[in-house]
Formats: sequence, C-alpha cells, structure tokens
Amino acid sequence: MVRVLREKIKNKGLYQEHEMKPLLTPSILAANFANLEADIKAAEKGGADYFHLDIMDGHFVPNISFGPWVAKLMKSISGVPLDAHLMITKPREYIPKFIDAGVELIYPHMEASFDVYRTIQLITDLGARAGITLNPATSVKTVEGVLDLIDSVLLMSVCPGFGGQKFIPTTMKKITDLRSLLDEQKPSVRIAVDGGVTLDNVGDLRKAGADFFIAGSAVFKAPDIEQRVRDFKKTME
Repeated sequence: MVRVLREKIKNKGLYQEHEMKPLLTPSILAANFANLEADIKAAEKGGADYFHLDIMDGHFVPNISFGPWVAKLMKSISGVPLDAHLMITKPREYIPKFIDAGVELIYPHMEASFDVYRTIQLITDLGARAGITLNPATSVKTVEGVLDLIDSVLLMSVCPGFGGQKFIPTTMKKITDLRSLLDEQKPSVRIAVDGGVTLDNVGDLRKAGADFFIAGSAVFKAPDIEQRVRDFKKTME
C-alpha cells in the first residue's frame, strides 16, 4: 500500500522542487463553491503556487468542511499542487486518503495526536511532504523533535476553525522566534502563516521570516481574483 501510494504521488510531480522563494496558497474554503472552477482558474492564472484545503471534522475544531473528494475535484480542475491542513482528531486515519486523492503537502496539528512523530512519519512514508501546524498558544519549540521529517511549519495566526478572522498580532514575534530556531537547526524548513493574511500585512510577515502564505478571503473575496493573486505575489517579493 505504501509503495503504491508513493508511486502515484511521484507520477503527479510531487518531487518537483520549488526554489526557496515566497509561495502563495489561496485557501479554497473562501472560494465560491457554486463557481469553484472559475475561481480556481482565476487564481491559477494569477500565479497561485499551491491551493490550500482546510479539513475540519467538527471535533478538533467546531466546524465541518469537506473531505478527500474535494482534493480529487481540485486535481481535475487544476494542475497547481495541493496542501491540506488537517484540523481533525484522528489524522492518521485520513492521511492515506488525502495522499491518494493527490494532496502533496499535509499539515497535521501538533495538538491533535498523542504521537506526532508517527503521524508525520506516515506522511513521509507514503511519499508526500510533511508539515506540522501550531495553534496560536503552542510554543515554536515543540517542533524541535520533528525537524528532520518536515518541510514546513504552519503557524496559525487565528484560532482555527473559521475563515475571515483577524490576524493575531503576537504571531509576528512567533515568526521571528521560529525563524531563529530554524536557521540554527534546519534552515530549509519553510514558515507558513494561516489566518488574517492580507495585502496590508504580507510584506511584514515576509520580513519577519515567513515564506509560505495562506490567504482565503483576501484572495477569493476580491473583485478580481487573478489580479489579487498578482498583487500578493508582487508584495511578497
């Protein structure tokens, strides 16, 4: 099973490396699902680097979103890579399903599993890229034990579970603290930020040390999605 899934992911181009440049991943939770293909195509045309899937189970967070079928739908719409943020209490049960559906980078939560190392190891064993997510109150030092396995740390700059929330200002210091830790131990690990990311703060987030930006409402609620993505990417640089 592991070998089969790994080969499927390789065939989908998972191992094509990005340069260490800032990346934008619009969150489709904020897209218009009655017009999803048009929204996705507009963001892709603007230069989206990834599309972000917010997976919520109604237990780990007080909301429910969607499952692996949306990842399969996304792969039929666009060739842009997918990452999935698993806000669920039993991530190991669903990781193989999301990888099989075409997700290339998976972020379980540090707070969701009694054995985070095994959870992340499952992702890498199946051939996908692994990240780890930290809630606003979780210390960045908790990632030290899994740095050898991960490609990215996702810092929540809002309390997870709902879109459209305001950015928590103390996240800025958390980014700088994490960047210092990574520079000392594993500089290749990216810092992703999710929650309240806008054109007004993405430049400051970049200066603080983040290089992977998740934006939902700021992209998909814009009057011109394609141009908004272009504006984000220009500001990120």
